[in-house]
Amino acid sequence: MAEGSNPDKINRRSANITEGVARAPNRSMYYAMGYTGSDFGKPMIGVANGHSTITPCNSGLQRLADAAVDSLKAAGANAQVFGTPTISDGMAMGTEGMKYSLVSREVIADCVETCVGGQWMDGVMVIGGCDKNMPGGMMGMLRANVPAVYIYGGTILPGRYKGQDLNIVSVFEAVGQFSAGRMSDEDFCEIERRAIPGSGSCGGMYTANTMSSSFEALGLSLPYASTMANVEDEIVDMVRQAARVLVEAVRLDLKPRDIVDKKAIENAVAVIMAIGGSTNAVLHYLAIAHAAGVDWTIDDFERVRQKVPVLCDLKPSGQYLAIDLHRAGGIPQVMRELLDAGLLHGDCMTITGRTVAENLADVPPLTADNKVIRKVSHPLYAQGHLAILKGNLSPEGCVAKITGLKNPVITGPARVFDDEQSALAAIMANRIKAGDVMVLRYLGPKGGPGMPEMLAPTGALIGQGLGESVGLITDGRFSGGTWGMVVGHVAPEAYEGGTIALVQEGDSITIDAHQLLLQLNVDDAEIARRRATWQQPAPRYTRGVLAKFARNACSASGGAVLDKD
Repeated sequence: MAEGSNPDKINRRSANITEGVARAPNRSMYYAMGYTGSDFGKPMIGVANGHSTITPCNSGLQRLADAAVDSLKAAGANAQVFGTPTISDGMAMGTEGMKYSLVSREVIADCVETCVGGQWMDGVMVIGGCDKNMPGGMMGMLRANVPAVYIYGGTILPGRYKGQDLNIVSVFEAVGQFSAGRMSDEDFCEIERRAIPGSGSCGGMYTANTMSSSFEALGLSLPYASTMANVEDEIVDMVRQAARVLVEAVRLDLKPRDIVDKKAIENAVAVIMAIGGSTNAVLHYLAIAHAAGVDWTIDDFERVRQKVPVLCDLKPSGQYLAIDLHRAGGIPQVMRELLDAGLLHGDCMTITGRTVAENLADVPPLTADNKVIRKVSHPLYAQGHLAILKGNLSPEGCVAKITGLKNPVITGPARVFDDEQSALAAIMANRIKAGDVMVLRYLGPKGGPGMPEMLAPTGALIGQGLGESVGLITDGRFSGGTWGMVVGHVAPEAYEGGTIALVQEGDSITIDAHQLLLQLNVDDAEIARRRATWQQPAPRYTRGVLAKFARNACSASGGAVLDKD
């Protein structure tokens, strides 16, 4: 036990199992796992291991979990390993399996909370890779509220073909190019084979890399930890350091909800804007704030967006990948630039026991010749890219990703689809034309259920050269790899009788990111007439986890969480 430590704080389990007749049987269970008497004076740290062979995002996590166990023991703690599930968004995309993706966020959060609480752990290290591992693990950490650190499994290295870097989105866009006759069969097959060269999470500034980057800014991951490559050795060294930091945090009783307050979330969202991150970050930070008990609404994203510029030239709407960002100085370099410009709260505490400003003190100022990260005085875009639109189509708000667009405004006729598959079929059959506004509905938290991502349709639009000339709105979500004239998280959703359910083929719709407007150009009396005749469809699932999610999920404007009043 560390000198000067408080045993009531450092070892909740030890205090718990020494009471009354419970002591002997509880200890016997631990002796069966090789514990000795001296082990009961050590902090017991959970290691939530997201390793699986389901996806390359998670297939490289076991060596990190092994390093965590060894390093926690070396730091004077005992490790208790438990598993968390994962769903591969990239593999599930465009299938019924995609409906389980957002559901898995809640399952992961429940796993972490349940194991930490049920086993009375003194701290927890969460190791994750694929998209929902990130917010799910963070929500579980915040609910459990014992000292905790998030370990991101690392980004993937790029594939390569004909002198070009490849990543998972390259494949989805190739589908559109191939169907439009703009790509040969040989090139299509080679891109498919070469896009994913090994383990690690999808390489652009997509959802996993967005969330990992934001966790650094939030204060619950170590500096530089969020952009490392899974296959490189430095990530193992980071895990060892994180184990030492976590054991010290247990000694200090420094807990997640001591760190995550409104200013910390604002720091995280500022970094998301600066790096051009995923639209999913909006949904997930509403959920994270709820788990932390922090008052944070969808309108707060717009408030931060208007003052924080986009600094990083990253895919999907830019040139570079997450590993390029790492080599250009990583998230600390981005944060130092924001801090110097007065756009971060430097006094926020982090899991290191130091403030944000103290962590960044040794980071050199950003140089003007950095190709990946721009200076605040010369940004890619003067304001953030995740705009919150409102209007009669989404009075609760929705999310538009407006980077990479020459003009984020369109008014056009609605092309209406009640599922993703029919929408994709229309694109592939060349029935969608420039100027159309596609409406994909009954795909929200309750209607999907599970709010699936629309990467297949949006990737096909990009591949056919329609990314800037066709609008697409949905009460579902988008992949972090999506870009174009797209608006997601429309709320209220169609299944709940939102206006998106009342749109008819050919109706005029306006998307205007300048005015922050999503509008159905139909008079109020006609909308009221349609609403009076609308009937809620039968639920698509009546039993099991999808049915439970559909019954309990709140609106996307509240994060689609299951425990909101």
